[in-house]
Amino acid sequence: MSGDLPKHYFRIRDNGATVFRVDTENRQRRIDMDQIAVVNLNKDEIRPHGERELNAEDEAAIRAWMSERKTLLAMREIDDIHRAIDHLNQTAQWAQARASQDQLEAVTDALLLAMHDLRTVLVRKKADRLSDR
Repeated sequence: MSGDLPKHYFRIRDNGATVFRVDTENRQRRIDMDQIAVVNLNKDEIRPHGERELNAEDEAAIRAWMSERKTLLAMREIDDIHRAIDHLNQTAQWAQARASQDQLEAVTDALLLAMHDLRTVLVRKKADRLSDR
């Protein structure tokens, strides 16, 4: 079992992770996790924990995790956008087919403002892309 465990564990947190070195090579054969660093993805920063010094293996594992995590978060972000498109379509269907007058009154202004804001940003970004060609 202990051979199957990774050498590092990353506890996900806002904007990064707390990094632990996993140790199963002890007399009690229990899993020990020693905090070695904190990662901030937004700043692309690795801060050793306390007086710890990261060895080359630690540094490489952390950099690999950071790269994989950024890729995963980017994929999730675009997936969320595709889900938002689905939700907009479902909202249109709801407004047309099922919404009561009171329900529409409760959400119309907020929806119109959000859609206007989104449309403004998208039109401006599209114009910028077209002018860059």
